[in-house]
Amino acid sequence: GGFRGGELIVNTFAYHFTPAGSMLECGAQALGCTVIPTGVGQTEMQVTTIRDLRVAGLVGTPSFLKLIVEKADEMKADIASLGKAHVGAEYLPPALRQGMAARGIRVSQSYASADLGLIAYESLMPEGTVNEGMILDEALILEIVRPGTGDPLPAGEVGEVVITSLNRDYPLIRFGTGDLSAMLPGASPCGRTNARIRGWMGRADQTTKVRAMFVTPKQVNEVLRRHPEVLKARLVVEGETGNDRMTLKCEAGERADGLVEAIVASIREVTKLRGEVELVAPGSLPNDGKVIEDARKYG
Repeated sequence: GGFRGGELIVNTFAYHFTPAGSMLECGAQALGCTVIPTGVGQTEMQVTTIRDLRVAGLVGTPSFLKLIVEKADEMKADIASLGKAHVGAEYLPPALRQGMAARGIRVSQSYASADLGLIAYESLMPEGTVNEGMILDEALILEIVRPGTGDPLPAGEVGEVVITSLNRDYPLIRFGTGDLSAMLPGASPCGRTNARIRGWMGRADQTTKVRAMFVTPKQVNEVLRRHPEVLKARLVVEGETGNDRMTLKCEAGERADGLVEAIVASIREVTKLRGEVELVAPGSLPNDGKVIEDARKYG
């Protein structure tokens, strides 16, 4: 995130019953930064600390960064010393990054988990431009798999992030993060050559309830396994409360007679629910990692 030795930063990640606070503090101290462990909450005190001590950088969640800046505006406090922020643990909306940049605060982010620690991180060009995607930590082995199956996907397809870490103290083999992402082609413009991902793109757990029955991505993939003619599928659940409708949209290369009826029978057998089938052209379904789309209207 452009932090440098000798800079004073506030660490607004929690230290209580979560490793985020200590993880980020250790990283900042390794760079030679002086860390103020403010933790979460107390926005007025956070603003006062940044203003009075002329803090240069902040680490924390995107939403808490936004709260601190808004509180500073409310207090009419000068926090112009705050020129950089490194965020994580939440989705970073592009509008928030742009809004912070307009105030002179450069925002970068990393992707991590409590079990694995750092997974991937953004890099900067010398003039401060944030490069596309996130670079995988060199100590990890990455797979992108189809949610609910564990089957590896081709490069560029959105799927669940699965990580293998050969850490001697805490090895993890094919650890499913439950997060969605996709591989990016080529090396980062910054010069680092390790694999890149598009960043956090949502959650892979798409289990939903239809007519009081749970339907899971694993069940959808079981239907696909029974019909190799289907290249890709997406179960769309529509309707209003009490009137659920399931439609399995299938990309099919070959459309043999009776295929639709056979898939309908498989849906009934696997899920114990009635469902419709719609055959669509190959490549027409969105590449967003979704196996189940809940399109119902609530309220």
